[in-house]
Amino acid sequence: MDQRVETDPPAPADRLAERRADHWADHWADRPADYPSTPPGMPLDMPTQTFRRTVRAQVRTRGRPWTATFIARLVVFGGALLLTALAARQMALAVAVGEVTALQALLVAIFTVTFWWISMSTTSALAGLLRSLQPSAGSGTALPQEAPGLCALVMPVYNEDPAATTGALAAIAEDLERTGAAGGFEIFILSDTTDPTVWVVETAAVVRLRERLGSTMKVWYRHRARNIDRKSGNIHDFVTRWGGRYETMLVLDADSLMTAASILALRARMAADPALGLVQTVPVLIGRDSLFARMQQFAGRIYGPIVARGVAAWQGDDGNFWGHNAIIRTQAFAQACGLPRLPGRKPFGGTIMSHDFVEAALLRRAGWAVQMAPEIGGSWESSPPSLLDFAMRDRRWAQGNIQHLAVIGARGLRWPSRMHLLNGVMSYLSSPLWFALILVGVGLTVQAYLLRPKYFTEAFQLFPTWPRFDSERMILLFVLTIGALLVPKIIGLLRAMIDRSVVKSFGDARRLVVGWIFEVLLSALFAPIMMLIQSRHVWSILRGTDSGWGPQRRDDGGMGLREAVRFHLGHTALGLVVVAAIAPLSMPVLAWLSPVLAGWILSIPLSWGSGSAWLGRKLAALGILVIPEEREIPALVTAARTEREAAEADLAEVSLGRLLGDPALADRHFALAGDHWLAERGHPDVEMLTAAAKVADARTRAEALGWLRPVEHMRLLGDRRTFDTLLSLPA
Repeated sequence: MDQRVETDPPAPADRLAERRADHWADHWADRPADYPSTPPGMPLDMPTQTFRRTVRAQVRTRGRPWTATFIARLVVFGGALLLTALAARQMALAVAVGEVTALQALLVAIFTVTFWWISMSTTSALAGLLRSLQPSAGSGTALPQEAPGLCALVMPVYNEDPAATTGALAAIAEDLERTGAAGGFEIFILSDTTDPTVWVVETAAVVRLRERLGSTMKVWYRHRARNIDRKSGNIHDFVTRWGGRYETMLVLDADSLMTAASILALRARMAADPALGLVQTVPVLIGRDSLFARMQQFAGRIYGPIVARGVAAWQGDDGNFWGHNAIIRTQAFAQACGLPRLPGRKPFGGTIMSHDFVEAALLRRAGWAVQMAPEIGGSWESSPPSLLDFAMRDRRWAQGNIQHLAVIGARGLRWPSRMHLLNGVMSYLSSPLWFALILVGVGLTVQAYLLRPKYFTEAFQLFPTWPRFDSERMILLFVLTIGALLVPKIIGLLRAMIDRSVVKSFGDARRLVVGWIFEVLLSALFAPIMMLIQSRHVWSILRGTDSGWGPQRRDDGGMGLREAVRFHLGHTALGLVVVAAIAPLSMPVLAWLSPVLAGWILSIPLSWGSGSAWLGRKLAALGILVIPEEREIPALVTAARTEREAAEADLAEVSLGRLLGDPALADRHFALAGDHWLAERGHPDVEMLTAAAKVADARTRAEALGWLRPVEHMRLLGDRRTFDTLLSLPA
């Protein structure tokens, strides 16, 4: 689709636009940057790893796990095994009253696998409760000891809001400056942006950030000409070109925020342990008003700490990596984490998408410790604003996690690392398994009603064999399953209720309990919808459909009603069909399925309302689903919002059209962009050639811009010669 860019100046009547333009010129647009876009190269070798043979550890692997870690593993895995064995036995006995059919055997098998998955959450919460009763190791609020070497605050971006990303970085840098530790850090923005309109604003935002921070902290910027291997390739490029400059790197997502105290605690922890390769914080979800986001934020604040402590307890040195809000020893990462391409075609082959799990596993294979630090606070991120936004992000994660099936058998991995990979796989395969469990149950109900049973299965049998279930055991199983699902939520609530300071941070006990009830009910309704969505994701992946790579929406907002109807009409229809099929046959089965069916039938209004900021604010006004960070907003969060608003005002008039009419702005852009579209000899860049040819053929700027496709716009904005040719044309 052709993209036309308005090149005319703003209308004289637009006083706001004029004031913003004057602010731009007066405050920073005409001040030159006094250092280059990137530092001198200090490359680190990052050899590509292999999964087919055992790799010798590069550091001495720690011995057996600590006693506390061993006990936590016994609680989590031993407890999950006992619960699953109990539930599987009860299910087997329930269907073994009469002759066991193939469908009944399948029901037992699927139930066993899915129950194991949910029981892991239950036992992890129990382990977290045990750990939370122990004395705290500190919260990361005290400023730790000095750490050697530079640390890079690395933020990969891909078509993100430049005002939001640079605003957050400015707030983090200022917080570090207040502690007197800013000199040990540098900001490095790694851009994979492909949208020309975003890129123009992005480079202007980086210039603004440099001017804003001045001598407080260096801000480096690199834009990749080609987005090879997506985010993992972005980090790989950074490490192999400048990794030697930095002792550690703190990887941030585009919506990450971390206090100086949190960052310094991570850095000191890394400095105190030479065998430590990575420390992962547990980011808290904040900053959104929509109903869906509020539900996620509230759940994270109530249940998150308990589950995170449990997971950290059994992981020990065999931790995991979530891709951001974590500090990494750069040398260790370079030595161990050069990711290979998976063999075969997409979606299973090619670039490893959920690379963070694999990188943690490779660090452990090389002998480096990987730890989770739930006790270090001051680490935040944001939630997708609606169910559909969550589902869109989830599609990419589903493909990446299912790819782990090709990695889980890699030589030399430690068993906890394989468990992380398996958990990632099961987090998506569990949905089609639960769906299959429901279908098998419905099939058994229909079979019992429609098919004439064989009452005498043996030639000389005197009494008939009645095909039936043990109803008492089935009720026990139902209660056991619901209990396993609710135990982490109940533990989280009770743990919060016994701590007066926590209760006060949520307002009072009544608001806390009412919010808990709302979250439980909403999550129960959303869960069956996500089950269908994730089942569809898995099916499309198995059929060979690639997820692609699109930017995430990070601000509040949801889908329109028409879009909700189009997306969820099939879910609603499925719910109505199941009700119509089961109601005449078995009302008890219909009652058991009612929570699932309610979610399917109500999926359209639920999904439509999930992105509503109005609904979220109405609940917040009543004190429902309000988290402590809203009642007492952290200083860094306030500072980041202020920085973002100021950046939005300064960047409001930045566009390609303004770039064409403002030589100073163009100079700033190309000082950061560079002439990096130049191809290797014998391998011409086709888009660059066509962009240059179109500009050369055009009679006016508007004609040239109208001919250029978005990818050719990017080539234009990366090549000063072609841009100057465009400038020479009449407007």
